This record gives sequence, C-alpha cells and structure tokens, in this order.
Amino acid sequence: MPGTKEIRMKIRSVQNTRKITKAMEMVSASKMRKAQERMRMARPYGEKIRNVAAHISHANPEYKHPFLVHRDSVQRVGLIVITTDKGLCGALNTNLLRMAFAQYKAWLAEGEEIDVCALGNKGFGFMQRLGANLISHAIQLGDRPQMEKLIGAVKVMLDGYTRDRFDRLMIGYTRFINTMKQEPVIEQLLPLSGERLGAPETVWDYIYEPEAKAVLDQVMTRYIEAIIFQAVAENMASEQSARMVAMKAASDNAENLIDELTLIYNKNRQAGITKELSEIVGGAAAV
Repeated sequence: MPGTKEIRMKIRSVQNTRKITKAMEMVSASKMRKAQERMRMARPYGEKIRNVAAHISHANPEYKHPFLVHRDSVQRVGLIVITTDKGLCGALNTNLLRMAFAQYKAWLAEGEEIDVCALGNKGFGFMQRLGANLISHAIQLGDRPQMEKLIGAVKVMLDGYTRDRFDRLMIGYTRFINTMKQEPVIEQLLPLSGERLGAPETVWDYIYEPEAKAVLDQVMTRYIEAIIFQAVAENMASEQSARMVAMKAASDNAENLIDELTLIYNKNRQAGITKELSEIVGGAAAV
C-alpha cells in the first residue's frame, strides 16, 4: 500500500487536473452556445440559395450544369473530410474517421481511386498516416467558420470535378443533432441529387445576362460552397458540445477519484496512528 505522502501527492495532482477540466468545460459551454447560434444563422442562407439553385436548374433545360449531370461510371472519387483542429472532444473525430476509413477501403475494393481534401488538423494527420492522396487541405480554422480559409481547398475539389479529375465528390462531417448527440455522416456532394437540390413547386422563367452558363456557374458554385460552409459550422457546433460533455465527464471522474483517494488516505493515516499507539502501549507494558 502506498504511503500517506504518495497518496497526498496523488490527490493534489487529481485536484489540479480537475481544475483544468472544469475550466475547459465552462469555456466549451460558452463556445458551444455561440457555435450553435452561428450554425442556425447560416441555415436560412443555405435554404434560400438551395431554392434559387433549384429554380434555375429547372428553368433552363437547354444548358445542363456539370454539377447536375450524373455520370454512368465512377472511376475516381473525391472526398472532403471535415474534422476538428484540436482534441479532447471525446470520440467525435474517431467516429467520423472510422467511418471514412471503412468507406475508403470499400472504394479501393471496387477499384476506385480516391483524392482527399482535409479540413481540420485531425483529419489531415489521419489521411497522411493512411497514405491517402491529399490534393488540398485547410487547418487552423479557428472557433468560427470563415469562407476565406476554406475557399482555396474547396476550389481545388470543385475544379477537379468540373475537369473530370473525379466522377463523384463526397463530404464527411459530424452533424449536430443536440448537445448530447452528434452523428457522423458521409454524403454525396456532387453530382447534386434530386433529394438534396429538391424540385420547386412552380417553374420560373429567367432572362440571363450575359448568358445562362455564366449565371449557373456562379449560382451552383455558391450553392456548393454554402453546403460546405454549413457542414463546417455543424462540425464546429458538434465539437464544442462533445468537448463540454467530455470535460464534464472528466471532472466528475476526477471528483470520484479524489473521494476514493481521500478515503484510502484516511484509512492509511488511521492505520499509522493505531500502529504508533500499539507500539507505545507495548513499550510501556514492557517497562
């Protein structure tokens, strides 16, 4: 059994750790509320541009944008993986990367080649260790999504799809359900499916200036960028929620461990006092 000094040092160490986890829990709770607010504020823009893209795509049948054209055979796949830059957020990144790795192996088994874009330091490091073909990445995204930090890496993937570098573009991120639940998902980004784009109730007619191709190129690109921006916002809200829950669990575990160590310390100390008393009584009896 360890001595009282070692137990006392262990208690002090756990108490210091609990102070850190408690502070991180409070910081994550504050950031979580802000991240959820930003995520909800981005949704109306995404919904509006989706409606506009749906109307425009159905209003001009003579020009079919490449993002809307379904390809018969898939030889190469593009994958955008959105993870966090920092850890200490439970199994958030692990669940997504495990799903991405399983999908990655399935594509390889089907003979498809994969190009990867990593948004976030954890996904970037994982794909490097995996030996994947990383063609673009963006790290150090901060606590709020900023399109100027994402646009370079995203444009590489969109240009790759437009130039037939790959036939399908997928996106993987963690969808925010509520504070206690976050769901990893991998969805098809391009070509745009009917379920994602939707069909308008009425078909509008447009006059395009300078031409339909220029307008559709801009609208469809902005629409895809809005989807990716929303996915990053959802992932950041999930990150702060998962970190708050993880730090709360760590603080509770530290408190339980302190109670157990304190009990052991008191028992050890009481045993030492009893032993000393027995030695004193035994010495006095011998005299």
